[in-house]
Amino acid sequence: MAVNPWTLLDTASVPGGEGDLRLMQRGSEFSIMAGTTSLMNSRMSGSEEALASLSWQAIAGRARPHMLIGGLGMGFTLRAALDILPADARITVAELVPAVVEWARGPMADVFGTCLSDPRVTIRLGDVGTALVGENLYDAILLDVDNGPEGLTRDSNQQLYSVKSLRRTLTSLRPDGVLAVWSSHTSAPFTKRLTMAGFAVREEKVRARGKKGGERHHIWLAKKAK
Repeated sequence: MAVNPWTLLDTASVPGGEGDLRLMQRGSEFSIMAGTTSLMNSRMSGSEEALASLSWQAIAGRARPHMLIGGLGMGFTLRAALDILPADARITVAELVPAVVEWARGPMADVFGTCLSDPRVTIRLGDVGTALVGENLYDAILLDVDNGPEGLTRDSNQQLYSVKSLRRTLTSLRPDGVLAVWSSHTSAPFTKRLTMAGFAVREEKVRARGKKGGERHHIWLAKKAK
């Protein structure tokens, strides 16, 4: 039985001259790739959805919560957040690559549904680090940037996960807020950096396809003390 080949729909440069992203399609399936590495696939959303649900569990009950999501991706984390956050919530999505937002409104419109037009959502183009300047801004900060704490598409992504940047992120959180970080793998050095920055950390292992299984991914839940 013949297998449908992947078709290249578009290529986008990562700002700063740090490589390209490719949007691929095979039937109803989409993949965003960096080189030969698939960063995300439309058939595997479980761990990104868990990033939203675990974050909300950590701050549930707050009035007018403000959530920052670093990385739009295929919108799985955003859609999951919209499903569980209250009507008075605000969600800011920081996306570095403008073409990713264009893909969401174009060829992947069926994947995204109506989430980008939800009145709770604000799309902010640019590096998520620029949204982490200030004090007591967010109840939850969700980072699904690159493939985890070790930069894959951009070397500069590693700066986001440095002790210095993590301390700035801590300041951006409201009291008892949570920083949630998605990764395709575990990292003992990153856990140590979170602790050094002043977070109380716990770790969760989640599956790429949720209850259907799939690869094991990793989420850090780092709390800011009251």
